[in-house]
Amino acid sequence: MSLPGDPEDMLIDEACWELRLLAFRDRFIDLATSARREQATYKQFRLDMLQAELADRDLRRQQRLLRLARFPRPKRLEGFDFEKNPNVTPEVVADLKAPTWVREGRPLVLIGDSGTGKSHLLIGIGTAIAETGLSVRYTTTSALVNELAEADANRRLPSVIARYSKIDLLCLDKFGYLNLDRKGAKLLFQIFTEREERKAIAVATNSPFTEWDKTFGDARLCAAIADRITFRCTLIQTGTESYRFQATQESLFPGQ
Repeated sequence: MSLPGDPEDMLIDEACWELRLLAFRDRFIDLATSARREQATYKQFRLDMLQAELADRDLRRQQRLLRLARFPRPKRLEGFDFEKNPNVTPEVVADLKAPTWVREGRPLVLIGDSGTGKSHLLIGIGTAIAETGLSVRYTTTSALVNELAEADANRRLPSVIARYSKIDLLCLDKFGYLNLDRKGAKLLFQIFTEREERKAIAVATNSPFTEWDKTFGDARLCAAIADRITFRCTLIQTGTESYRFQATQESLFPGQ
């Protein structure tokens, strides 16, 4: 930071660095100049500095939570085209931006064909929740099962399951895209069991509930997983008409 020659400014800079008051350090000169120009009281100046520090820490926390969520690409709910997909109700999605349902450990299920916006909604909702200060993790179902299988082979399964059990919102994409063997299904079941009614899970799937038995192979295990996902869940059906395909057609054949 460029500082004038006043030794007190240098001491303030060093103290802020030691105390990790990064916003205070970066904005001190500007805020002090503004306070002098507006003839602000010392108390108002101190309040402005504290508010700047709090705002900066909140922003850095949001950025850290978004990095830890591991979203594959940036998607926000503001970018979802509700007109292109009238199956999705804006009011229902808007309610999911608030963290209440996550704190209550309620599931979210997004069902629809490819190209209907499931992943966009899943990532957008997860982003909104992370920005409220809660921990979020995005992964595909197959990637999670592979991670659990590797942990089991290396005798680290309890620690991996414990780590996933602490995340406020687990976003599982491409649920039901690939059929799981019995071992994989049982590993995934442990995640659902650990999180049941404590931590929220959001699932995006192209398979209706009636076809989940094909994914898990075992009817009883399938019923147990479905029971945990659907109990007190919010269900959003994104439909069967791909608006991604519509967008491609419109770009190739404008005006038709």
